[in-house]
Amino acid sequence: MFVEIDNNSGFCFGVVNAINKAENELAKGELYCVGDIVHNDSEVARLADMGLKTISVADMAGMSGKRVLFRAHGEPPASYALAKERRLEVIDASCPVVLNLQRVIKEAYNEVKEQGGLIVIYGKPGHAEVIGLVGQTNGEAVVVESLSDLQSVDFSRPIRLFSQTTQSLEGFKQLAAKMREEGGESVVVYDTICRKVANRIPQVRSFAAEHDVIFFVSGEKSSNGKQLYEVCKEVNPRSYFVQGADNVEAEMFMGAEKIGISGANSTPRRLMDEIKLKIEKLLKNNG
Repeated sequence: MFVEIDNNSGFCFGVVNAINKAENELAKGELYCVGDIVHNDSEVARLADMGLKTISVADMAGMSGKRVLFRAHGEPPASYALAKERRLEVIDASCPVVLNLQRVIKEAYNEVKEQGGLIVIYGKPGHAEVIGLVGQTNGEAVVVESLSDLQSVDFSRPIRLFSQTTQSLEGFKQLAAKMREEGGESVVVYDTICRKVANRIPQVRSFAAEHDVIFFVSGEKSSNGKQLYEVCKEVNPRSYFVQGADNVEAEMFMGAEKIGISGANSTPRRLMDEIKLKIEKLLKNNG
């Protein structure tokens, strides 16, 4: 039996950068992170053991003189203003791709509002990154997650369409086509999906097709993980969503010759290594 880890899976650059900054800053002393640093409970727990304290934006209002880390998802302008007001030192670990998108959306908003226009963001309402993006528009952007949400969009106004960086490229194309159909030339589309994330879909599809069983490793809070798991499941019905080695049982891969282990952009490589070891141990014990 062959057990293989998907080398394209695991932390993206933005997550690696945020975790490295957290580890480096923890070596200097007390550090607070605004929200879970990554949507993976195991990694959050590991950094908590090192001393990283997770707080909310509301918690910042009662703090003073502390060091706070803004994670890769990015924060809205209000978070920076609050940190300044409370004399908090900000360790900014926002992903450069997200920061650039925030800047572009702010510029587009300032331009289009003079024409009575509207910013539309394709994304998951309430997601940390989306909150940061909507914040660039003084909270006026309309967030849409599916074609059915377009009923809330006023197509009589000039529209600028953007996307959360981790959304599906195919879903974005469908949405953009429908919006152009409805609004014509008044709809200007900006493809702002991170290609590191978008390219994972065809990679995962290919990887899932090459194996008899897939273990997809992700935290339950990861929207990227849920999306990629559905891709696996679509291609390979014997795909399992697991959070760690404890979720793996021998019955899950019985009769398989090729086992694949993949993960989300928020999944640490160590979790995939642990699952591979667990599978090999079960194979040995049952051999």
